[in-house]
Amino acid sequence: MKKYIFHIFIVLIAFSSCEKDDICIEATTPMLVIRFYDINNPETIKSVNSLTAWAINKDSIYENKATDSIAIPLNLNENNTIYKLQSGTFIDEISFNYDRNDIFVSRSCGFKTIFENLSIQTSNIWIKEYLINNSTIENETTAHINIYH
Repeated sequence: MKKYIFHIFIVLIAFSSCEKDDICIEATTPMLVIRFYDINNPETIKSVNSLTAWAINKDSIYENKATDSIAIPLNLNENNTIYKLQSGTFIDEISFNYDRNDIFVSRSCGFKTIFENLSIQTSNIWIKEYLINNSTIENETTAHINIYH
């Protein structure tokens, strides 16, 4: 009987020393979602045939891709990110300005950043108009910006 109590005691000590696995299942910092529309028919989604997108001093995120929407990351260390969007031979520069709000998610996930008060400026070369659907970026479920071309 003492033998069993000793083994049970050892098993209890072993399990009590185990730590909970830290696996992050929460949503992380969201990307900015942009959807492209036809300038002549604003309700119609219009793909960009050969889109290349890159942030200033960074590698391309999308390169020569036909798409009707993109998701791009914003700079976590500054309140501004500048992207260049190229359609064919035309290049527009878009400056995204925002406030950052870091929120603690959990010990396993750490912090995520919510972007608030989004505003943009564009050079309007191939991009004719834009509409900010949501100036707070806290998820990637819908488009934050509509771009008309």
